Amino acid sequence: MILTDKRIVITGGTGSLGQTLVHRILSGELGIPKKVIVFSRDEAKQHDMRISYLHKTAPTDEVIYRNFMNILEMRIGDVRDYANVCSVLKDADLVFNAASLKQVPTCEYFPVQALQTNCLGAYNIARAIEENSYPVETVVGISTDKACKPVNVMGMTKSIQERIFIAANIMIPKTRFICVRYGNVLASRGSVIPLFQEQIKNGGPVTITIAAMTRFLLSLDQAVDTVFAAVRWADPGDTYIPGAPSATVLNIARALIGDRQIETVVTGIRPGEKIHEILVSEEEANRCFKQGDYYTIRPMLPELRREGDLLGPCLNHEFSSAHASLDYENTVELLRKHGLLSDETEMRSD
Repeated sequence: MILTDKRIVITGGTGSLGQTLVHRILSGELGIPKKVIVFSRDEAKQHDMRISYLHKTAPTDEVIYRNFMNILEMRIGDVRDYANVCSVLKDADLVFNAASLKQVPTCEYFPVQALQTNCLGAYNIARAIEENSYPVETVVGISTDKACKPVNVMGMTKSIQERIFIAANIMIPKTRFICVRYGNVLASRGSVIPLFQEQIKNGGPVTITIAAMTRFLLSLDQAVDTVFAAVRWADPGDTYIPGAPSATVLNIARALIGDRQIETVVTGIRPGEKIHEILVSEEEANRCFKQGDYYTIRPMLPELRREGDLLGPCLNHEFSSAHASLDYENTVELLRKHGLLSDETEMRSD
């Protein structure tokens, strides 16, 4: 199995995606690794994460707990610091770069901070591998739909991160650099659903930026599925994208409110936000191919092209959240499927 006896580094491993990724890796579904290193700069989150593994609640947790005791290691450090990155990568086989500044308004107010984490962090990983000839087999860059035709700092820096990793395949051919790109992760920290839930808990109002706004939606496990699919199948420079559904922010809010008498207020678009997100641009569609349940964007660099790239793409238009977004009933069904609505929640008829 592809992770058996591998030494794995997860930057930003205490984030929502990072924690789910660690949990799935420790379950052994892709093989039992030799070491999993969570590399982040927040000691409190590392402590909370460590404690969470000490509380077993189900028989399957026993396997994860046992692996945690023997395999999982927490390291304090920062992807912005080249020496820190060198220290943690020197014995790594696989690197998952989940370290990120990802809140759109925050990045608009502090663009240099976003640049340092999202771009310099990626560069430090590539630089460390190249300058020190580290035997890293694969680096996976975790990106976002906001990197596609970006209009905000978060998306711009993530787009550059993608390009840093894709270009690294030319200078460091012994290491495979690949990316995954996906949309809004249901219930992840900083996403819209926890905000709505907190507003509902406090009696409202629920603040909607603009009624027509749409977002791609997928669960944390589906995000990890995309990461694992890329590790299995991606060629150097590929970007993997899930075929995720989308919904309007208004329908998400209405579904979470249900029949409760809670007001919704339209507040206007926040700094840097798009009305609709895009996972594959019109320009990228010419390099987009189907790989199982995923789309694969092949790199534009001619050195990374492969035979068959010009046989015909699977998309003839951009993949936008505005296209075929779920209606209200299907939005309710999706949220209930992922445990974000209780079975008692009544569907609104209006």
